Amino acid sequence: MKIVFMGTPDFAAGALESLIDAGHEITLVVTQPDKPKGRSDKLIFSPVKECAVKHQIPVFQPVKIKTPEAVETLRSYEADVFVVAAFGQIVSQEILDMPRYGCLNIHASLLPKYRGASPIQHVILDGEKETGVTIMQMDAGIDTGDMLYCKKVAIAQDETFETLHDKLMEAGGEAIVEALELLVQGKLTPQKQQDELSCYAPMIKKTLGCIDFAKDAVVIDRLIRGLNPWPSAYTTYKGKQLKIWKAVPLEKLSVDGQCGEIVEVTKEDFKVATGKGLLAVKEVQLEGKKRMSTHDFLLGVKVMAGEILG
Repeated sequence: MKIVFMGTPDFAAGALESLIDAGHEITLVVTQPDKPKGRSDKLIFSPVKECAVKHQIPVFQPVKIKTPEAVETLRSYEADVFVVAAFGQIVSQEILDMPRYGCLNIHASLLPKYRGASPIQHVILDGEKETGVTIMQMDAGIDTGDMLYCKKVAIAQDETFETLHDKLMEAGGEAIVEALELLVQGKLTPQKQQDELSCYAPMIKKTLGCIDFAKDAVVIDRLIRGLNPWPSAYTTYKGKQLKIWKAVPLEKLSVDGQCGEIVEVTKEDFKVATGKGLLAVKEVQLEGKKRMSTHDFLLGVKVMAGEILG
């Protein structure tokens, strides 16, 4: 098939690679404009643009995809279908109606649950056991179109955003290739979403990472994993920010000490009292220092039982 592909981050780049490997003709790649990075303000390509350049595919980077000029540019490229994955802009109805098969979106959840910008993080934060990707026929709403195809992915007990992202990126690439084959054969049956079963996964903000030790240890553990590697979960220790990268919840019913209090220090970790259970902290990063195991951290910092985090 001839495809116009719209996407920006790594998740989308994985799907683009899968479509190319499957032999589809990508006539145009649409991605967000290059962004400055670091003190030098050097412009950085998006992962999708890097993939397109590698495969010598034309790239279009509109500031706003809805402008008449952008719409006419899209119209000038042949396409049977538009495939969209984490593009980062709202696509107008005029664009949705352009190709023969419309616009298909690769969404990183099992719709109708977790519509919105951050489904991967939120399934971990909420303690879900299963997620997946949904290939959806796009409409004017936000992730509200008819479902065409889905692929399920189990969530491991120690899953982080990073590990689950990579699993879903692979599943998304497989799902869009399989769905397009079925689409051409006329074997896809659109299924309307049940809005009453939906929930929304809003964009993640850095402030979400501030740990509230009054919450249960298992909830704090999910926060740490769901925000790893960005924006990370954090507290403070002696006036400095302390990021917690890995911890193990210990469901001990009776806990001596107030919430946030370090109640035990060993060679490998330190244990913090929470609203329910203890949190054994295994990997940290003190402000201005490198990320390291708690074992290594304790070699250089004298942490004492009775000290309070946060």
